[in-house]
Amino acid sequence: MQHTQSQYLLTYEKGDTIARLTDVASAERLESEGRTTVFSDRTGMVKAARMLLSSVTKVLVLADRIVIKQIISSRNKDLKDERKKARMAAARAVLEKCTMMLLTASKTCLRHPDCESARINKDAVFQRMRFALELVIQIVTDTRPSTDPEVLPVSIYSGIRDFKAKVEGLRAELYCLSGESLAVLLERITEQTEDFTDSAYTSHEHREGILQLCHLARQELGQLCTHWAHSKSLKAKEATEEMEISILKTCQSMSELRQELHRAAVGPAVDLLKYHADHTVLKALKVSGGEGNLEGVAEYSCRLTEQKEQLVETCRLLRHVSGTEPLEITCLHAEDTFQVIGPQIISAAQTLALHPSSKIAKENLEVFCEAWESQLSDMSILLREITDVFEGRRGEKRAYLSLPRAGEQSTVAKLGLELRLMTSDLDAESEKWDDQEHEIIRQAQSIGEGLLKTTLDLFHQAEVFSEEGFRLCSSLRSLSTQVGDEEKVMIISETEKLLTLCQQLQVTARTAVQGKSATFLKVESSIQNTKGILAIVVYLLPVCQKLIRKYQSESSSLCSPQSWREKHLPSPVSEEPISTKSTNGFGVKSLEHHMANLTFLESK
Repeated sequence: MQHTQSQYLLTYEKGDTIARLTDVASAERLESEGRTTVFSDRTGMVKAARMLLSSVTKVLVLADRIVIKQIISSRNKDLKDERKKARMAAARAVLEKCTMMLLTASKTCLRHPDCESARINKDAVFQRMRFALELVIQIVTDTRPSTDPEVLPVSIYSGIRDFKAKVEGLRAELYCLSGESLAVLLERITEQTEDFTDSAYTSHEHREGILQLCHLARQELGQLCTHWAHSKSLKAKEATEEMEISILKTCQSMSELRQELHRAAVGPAVDLLKYHADHTVLKALKVSGGEGNLEGVAEYSCRLTEQKEQLVETCRLLRHVSGTEPLEITCLHAEDTFQVIGPQIISAAQTLALHPSSKIAKENLEVFCEAWESQLSDMSILLREITDVFEGRRGEKRAYLSLPRAGEQSTVAKLGLELRLMTSDLDAESEKWDDQEHEIIRQAQSIGEGLLKTTLDLFHQAEVFSEEGFRLCSSLRSLSTQVGDEEKVMIISETEKLLTLCQQLQVTARTAVQGKSATFLKVESSIQNTKGILAIVVYLLPVCQKLIRKYQSESSSLCSPQSWREKHLPSPVSEEPISTKSTNGFGVKSLEHHMANLTFLESK
């Protein structure tokens, strides 16, 4: 505590020093008195600014330590709170997905600093990450902003459940409630059903069914109140037969209303996901952006906005029938995700249309489109779980698959993200090469896009990647014959490391495994080997470029451009050729995107 107070005091003092030095109003008077100002002592100003920055940083670090301690102390308590677990899972999902978005959005903004749509895209990612971090802090510190409601809005499912419980409780407690209180509860439920009846996406049949069942529920409650009042007038100690029948009819009408609402929400949601399964609008946006077609981007942006509104409305209706609080939170998370990512895809597409030859703008659009596709996939899981709850097939302690969860899958997703970051470094080094047609740089760049939907795709592409690595080893050996002894030793040493990793990757990819755990280990091993290969390539690229420049400038007669640029290289060093087919390289760039959606298939 004393250390914290001293840091606050030091920060205040440095801030006060800067305020005094920069006080323009009193500058002339201070200089006339022989005292220093920012105009007469710039060095002092710089020193004070640095000290202030240092003090502020230390204060922030101390604040972070306090939050971390609160996180540690509340860990066990959070694990027992289903609602907190769901909220934390939603926040974690935002942070995990936004990490890659932030990388590509920031790179796009740096590459095109004058592009307004790129800035909007990046700022939206920052805003969402800040919101997620604030949510994490609220959860672990048991605090909330004054504008945040204390509880979730009551869903129709919760309202029906509470209403039925009170109606059935009349059997034991005839005199504890009033008919007016039950009528108020029913009216709240019927008012909430307007979310369905007023929705443009609710069919006429469902709308009529909901209205009729609400009317029936009012009638049955009216009958119940009549029999209830009669029972009390007789001073009965328990419900009469007529009252018992009315209780059963009232509860039955509410159950039928719940069934109709479930059908009205889930049925159209399933149809909507099937309709958008081919991602036609996203594909069209990518094509229009890549062609620099601003009109096409505008047209398909409108269609994506319509799709977004449909999905947002669908999530709102699903929350009403989700059945449990964790699933309600998941519906809210899905709604927020579609609401935010939709405009981000549009701004990314606009940026690409303005800069159609920009690789990073294209990659940025891919990242946001895949986040959209991932959320659609999560919605399919969510729909199954809502149906399981409705039909009573879910146990209390069964995990929710639609909620992001820690464990093996998070580990693999993290490795996939690290691969993407390394691939970004590879791209940066590749762009520095003078001769983009040189064999070494072409083979390094062969680590390109790939479609990885299942682990089988991953293992196949791992074999392809190892083959590309063997080819690169041959190119590096060829280069080593044209440089000095010391440089030759270094290149050969790194080439041997690269060759070993490629062989390990190839063996791992070809090894058959059974079971989910073994498959996860195989995936992890493949990614680790790929990371090692990328690390060597990223290290060697600038070294090779420097050597090529050096020997070209020293003596053009010793090594002609033909031998450096177009020399035919020996065949890949591999004991067993993988395929005679031409390949585009291992899809590392798409690895992290698809990793969360991998369908883990057991090898046969």
